[in-house]
Amino acid sequence: MVYHCFEVCNGLNFETCGRSKILERDIERYLVRRVKELGGVAYKFVSPSNRGVADRLVVLPQGVVWFVEVKKEGGRLSTLQNIFIAEMQRLQQNVRVVWSKEDVDQLIKEMTE
Repeated sequence: MVYHCFEVCNGLNFETCGRSKILERDIERYLVRRVKELGGVAYKFVSPSNRGVADRLVVLPQGVVWFVEVKKEGGRLSTLQNIFIAEMQRLQQNVRVVWSKEDVDQLIKEMTE
């Protein structure tokens, strides 16, 4: 099956075979894995009475906390998500939207500086 995918995709990475862009869930899984490598936890953040909250609450050693919204490339933030982000910024909290694995890598770099 991998060989067939390799053949069809003309040598492209088989993980993205048949997809022009990476899926949001793949970016989210990558975020969770990278945070775990740092000794942290990326909790799935759900607040039923507060729509628009970030997808993940990242908790790292030494009291570092980030609210992270995950979007696929080309995705868009809802009005409620924009309101949540603005509220977290007003409260001087760490909040970020990541649109790709490269964005996750950049965020991890910031978190560890």
